[in-house]
Amino acid sequence: MLAVMKESPAPGLQLKEVPAPALGPGDVLVKVHYASICGTDSLIEHWAPWAANRMKPPVIIGHEFAGEVVENGPGVDGIRPGTRVSAESHFFCGRCTQCRTGKPEICSELKIMGVDRDGAFAEYVAIPAKNLWMNHPDIPDQIATLQEPLGNALDTLLAEGVVGKRILITGAGPIGLMCAALARACGATRIMISDPNEYRLSLAGKLGADIVLNPKVAPIRESVLTATAGEGVDVLLEVSGNQDALTEALPLVTPGGRVSLLGIFRGPVPLRLTEEVIFRKLRIYGITGRGIFSTWQTLSRLLSSRRLDISQLITHELCLQDFKKGFELMEAGRCGKVLFKING
Repeated sequence: MLAVMKESPAPGLQLKEVPAPALGPGDVLVKVHYASICGTDSLIEHWAPWAANRMKPPVIIGHEFAGEVVENGPGVDGIRPGTRVSAESHFFCGRCTQCRTGKPEICSELKIMGVDRDGAFAEYVAIPAKNLWMNHPDIPDQIATLQEPLGNALDTLLAEGVVGKRILITGAGPIGLMCAALARACGATRIMISDPNEYRLSLAGKLGADIVLNPKVAPIRESVLTATAGEGVDVLLEVSGNQDALTEALPLVTPGGRVSLLGIFRGPVPLRLTEEVIFRKLRIYGITGRGIFSTWQTLSRLLSSRRLDISQLITHELCLQDFKKGFELMEAGRCGKVLFKING
């Protein structure tokens, strides 16, 4: 089969012909229909320190996908070939304290598809059956492919309720755009998003943002305070991983407000905790992964009911052989989500 992989510990990716995966106990073989590029895949392509410190090439990358089951491995019963599926990309042990207390997304032995184990930028992928998610028949494969990152966005947004809330999102990459669409679907009343990329700000307006802000054009403080009658926002969703974005946005959260942090920062982030957090009684949540599988259930219902429409987030659909173009679009910021059509 064809697969895009990190073949050696250096920048770059390769398209290779490799054997189809063997099935171990508890695995299923999935024929991949669509897969999408994630920011993590870009880090791997660049061989960023996070990837270099964790990965052991060769590894087939990719973890956002939709496809169909074609074969069950030893010990797997009750999953019919042809079943449409996606998968939770965090492989959890089921034995550690976190797993046994309902938090498998932070399993102490966590493995990640496309990082620690071969992933879905390939014609076939082997997945533990316990990680499969059966896709609703009313959700097309292109949209089903996005459920995994959409879960990150949903848990970032819904760390607390947002009905009637005013929200600022820092970062209009795919996750930030998902946050805007979800905030609209979940009842937020004023949705603001900041990013220096005008292309992505234009997408944000289509996906639910009321106000788009470019910090390279003007500081966002005045616009946010004007839009909130001087009070600041109730909720800050930081999904950029940019220290300056967080530093500028944190004082714009109203006293007693809430902050969710999903963006990955590349180094230490200095904060004025006493003045900006403690004395203003802010609540800060660190977000990683998704609820397994509670978040998937919520998303499936939102998408299948048509209460959430993220179709405009998909800006490019390529074949796997054109993977380099997809990564170039990501690097340039000239895309929303880039999909690879692999089978079907």
